[in-house]
Amino acid sequence: MDLGTTTVVLRLLNLESGELVADTSFENPQRFGGSDVMSRIQYDTDHPGKLLRRTLAGYLTHAIEDFPVDPKTIYEMVVVGNSTMRDLFFRQSVYSIGQSPYRSITELEMAQGKRATTSLTETGRRCLLPINPKARVYGAPIISGHVGADASAAMLAVDLAHEDRLIALMDIGTNTELIVGNRRRILAASCPAGPAFEGGAIACGMPALDGAIEDVRIGPAGEFQLTVIGGGAPQGICGSGLVALLSELMRTGRMNERGHFEDDLHRIEIDPAHGIYFLESDVNELAQAKGANIAGLRVVFANYGIEFDGAQVFYLAGGFGRHLDAEAAARIGLMPRIPEGRIVQIGNAAIEGATIALLSQSKRRELEQLVRKVEHCRLETHPHFFDFFVDGCQFRRAPYVRACNQ
Repeated sequence: MDLGTTTVVLRLLNLESGELVADTSFENPQRFGGSDVMSRIQYDTDHPGKLLRRTLAGYLTHAIEDFPVDPKTIYEMVVVGNSTMRDLFFRQSVYSIGQSPYRSITELEMAQGKRATTSLTETGRRCLLPINPKARVYGAPIISGHVGADASAAMLAVDLAHEDRLIALMDIGTNTELIVGNRRRILAASCPAGPAFEGGAIACGMPALDGAIEDVRIGPAGEFQLTVIGGGAPQGICGSGLVALLSELMRTGRMNERGHFEDDLHRIEIDPAHGIYFLESDVNELAQAKGANIAGLRVVFANYGIEFDGAQVFYLAGGFGRHLDAEAAARIGLMPRIPEGRIVQIGNAAIEGATIALLSQSKRRELEQLVRKVEHCRLETHPHFFDFFVDGCQFRRAPYVRACNQ
């Protein structure tokens, strides 16, 4: 399971053959407790356990029972997610993740010598799931702070432990994970981008599920040409669709670099027949998310001591990254200028890494060792972070190749 702040992804595999038996995904029902992790932390502090017991456990039970096997024959499970989501699932206190220096209770206990790893292991019964009561449920190790088990799983997915090339990995989400390095040195950071690029806090936003507009083009007559996941009627706009929409508004001059619509409009009708529209206030939410993402990238690359073009491979991960139009992302300044051919869109790297860990005990041990090598980069301590953020809120093609302007 990839337990995302916005979307939950499940895969069922045959442990003997490695064959994928079934998969499913659904919107995380915990969103009533807030659309970002800090809100969830506050909610769990005020209402301990409710985010799991009253919502997620029920949704997971239904999803698992819908799989084409007897749930009691499920004996092994791997769980990844950011530090808050993973710890909420395992009924750990998440209060410390919301307080500086923002560390999981497992990280604090490891520093105190009370545990040898930040990974967690429980039984199916203790996790309130309908799987075999004695099943082993393994929560993959977190790296540090908000850089969680989803980031560590992504490193496993791209085989970073054996990588000689210098790679960058960017998994854009409510918490964007940023990883730069190779087998000799790895730097990682978590960027508090907020839920905008996953459809949260956007008037007609939604996760990348069936019914979501994933691509937008504006035709010669100014008409909107929409591509919808699943091919049916549009129900909202997901992250890749929002990036494409912003890019097209910029390309056609209907929005300026500061995010203001032409002719003093505050609302653009995208698909009136289905009630889909886009507000100028939505642009502000996306500007802040974009500014945080690009500022995080600039800090991580600067701390590593390289420029953006120093990355030999730039992985775009996550459901959002899989559908993202790289040219559209570059036009609005969401991504830096990367030499052509180096951008690789790899889909949900977290669930891929979780799958590898599920099927291989040796890879699980490799992951435990790999996370110990990672240097955690706290973005807020960089002296230029705020300047990078303000600059990144502008909607213009990134004019720089340099990661850090000294």
